[in-house]
Amino acid sequence: MTIEQVWAQYRQSLKAFLHTKVASPNDVDDLLQDVLLKTHLAIENLHKPTSVKAWLFQIAHNTVIDYYRKNGIHSNAQQEITWYNEAERNIKKELAQCIKPFIQQLPEQSAYLLEVIELEGKSQKQLADEMGLSYSTLKSQVQKARKELHGVFNACCQYDIDKHGNLIEYHQQATKGKCSPNHMDCTPGVRKKSDDKYAHCSKG
Repeated sequence: MTIEQVWAQYRQSLKAFLHTKVASPNDVDDLLQDVLLKTHLAIENLHKPTSVKAWLFQIAHNTVIDYYRKNGIHSNAQQEITWYNEAERNIKKELAQCIKPFIQQLPEQSAYLLEVIELEGKSQKQLADEMGLSYSTLKSQVQKARKELHGVFNACCQYDIDKHGNLIEYHQQATKGKCSPNHMDCTPGVRKKSDDKYAHCSKG
């Protein structure tokens, strides 16, 4: 199952789910794009097509939990979601394998912030205390680091998304398909505009 098929089938239900958990429409759109990015990077690890819904909504669920934690919001969302398979693989560990090479291309400070917060799961408030920074200062630095990460990813692959948020196709940039220090192709399962082939989130 390609990312285009997954996104076409589940985008609306994912967005509806996010709306039930997050009040701000702008935050919902941001989270939806985060889910899309994570799905791109990890879809190769989906070995059972029949489990795609549980897998996809677990990514969305984890994204919401991260959003709550990073914004100091307390919620019972973990207990509220009962319709996904509790035995699903550790999605965060799988995502980290694909995302980390991109993070490692960032400036040292930005890479450190994202590795600690995004990959290790430390809260921004806790890290701010450890670094002797105000929460607002660290939050700004993390937002900047995330923008840099999206820039690195977009330097590898540029995505075309229509006004409704549907994924149309992606453009492989002029990097000969090798977009990270570990020679990891930038995205799995999406049709390239340039040569109609498929890239994979795996080492080449």
